[in-house]
Amino acid sequence: MMLSETWFIEGYIDFELQKYRLLAYLKNVKQSFHETKLYPQLSDIVFHYNNLVAFRNNKKFIQDMFPKKIDRLDMQKLEIVYERMLADSELMQELEHITQYSLDEMKGTISEGAEIYDFVEKQLLIEPVGIIPLYKNEGYIFLRYGNFSEVRVYNYTITLFEHQTARYKGIKLEYIDSRIKNLANTYEQIKIDVIRSIRALPNPAVYKMEFPLSIPLNETLLPVAKRVLVKHIETI
Repeated sequence: MMLSETWFIEGYIDFELQKYRLLAYLKNVKQSFHETKLYPQLSDIVFHYNNLVAFRNNKKFIQDMFPKKIDRLDMQKLEIVYERMLADSELMQELEHITQYSLDEMKGTISEGAEIYDFVEKQLLIEPVGIIPLYKNEGYIFLRYGNFSEVRVYNYTITLFEHQTARYKGIKLEYIDSRIKNLANTYEQIKIDVIRSIRALPNPAVYKMEFPLSIPLNETLLPVAKRVLVKHIETI
């Protein structure tokens, strides 16, 4: 179950109704966390939490909450609707009740997801393979987890995005293939083989990343690995 951006003001604004909707959503999120699946649930619930905070703090929340890609909305009508909501003190009290309850419930669930994330981040080992060049925004990672001898090879690319008020980095992973690591086929040997076979990057940055347990790859390990890699590169 997913929530829309404006779920708490959709339909009949009633605390019990919205409470039921929220608890059904949180049940789904918690089930994913219990299966050690963090994404997209963790980022989704953080988004909804911040959305509710914006509603509580911003009296013109409607203009900010609706998706920017929808360009046919009549914002003047929305402002009129909101003005009517403001004039109804009982309705606003109900919304405040819904908002505060939802924030409290979401905060607890977010903490569960954050604990899993922190555990994976702390247990995820990252080390360079060979000498790292000055240009580190593109290269390879060798990912190994659990008791598997398989090493998954990914090409990574880090891109800088600039906004009017902030600069942030994005990272893209592209799966290449898998290799088997053993005494004869070390990380250094895998690096040599990858460079020879692909030839796109003659002197790439290469990192090995190892996690001791078997956890969901796409829903947890890869999203955390991407963030850990960006953080590691920023600090060296």
